[in-house]
Amino acid sequence: MSHSLSLPSTCLLKFGLATGTRVSHGKCSMLASRSSPRFFSVQAVQENEGPRRLVDIIRIVPQLSRNYFQSPSRRALFGGISLLGGFYVAQTISLSFGALGVNDVIAAVLCVLITEYVTRFYYSRPKVTFPLALLNNFKMGFTYGLFIDAFKLAS
Repeated sequence: MSHSLSLPSTCLLKFGLATGTRVSHGKCSMLASRSSPRFFSVQAVQENEGPRRLVDIIRIVPQLSRNYFQSPSRRALFGGISLLGGFYVAQTISLSFGALGVNDVIAAVLCVLITEYVTRFYYSRPKVTFPLALLNNFKMGFTYGLFIDAFKLAS
């Protein structure tokens, strides 16, 4: 007679726990029952006790991100990350096109066009949203990185 064990029940047996044993982890405790010996069923449940669909999860992501970025420290952190990200991209573009000497004029024209487009887009909006501010921070880091690289080449 062959028996197949699932991963959770194998892990319980590995640690010397049989089904029906109460396991205590600090403040919470769980009871491993013998209701389904072959597998455990895990379901995400909404407030109305129905199964959660992928569409529902996608719909709540914008609200979760708005709530997450309410803190000024998180806004400052992500603003700094976008500034440094722009600096990194500028250094990478300058290094890759400048070292090869191929298409560096075209890369410079594209960099200026993208920077000017982002500036026009940012200042034409009546209200500055957080993603728009992150885009402007990226642009500032990008411009700063290109200036620093130009100073390195001049010396």
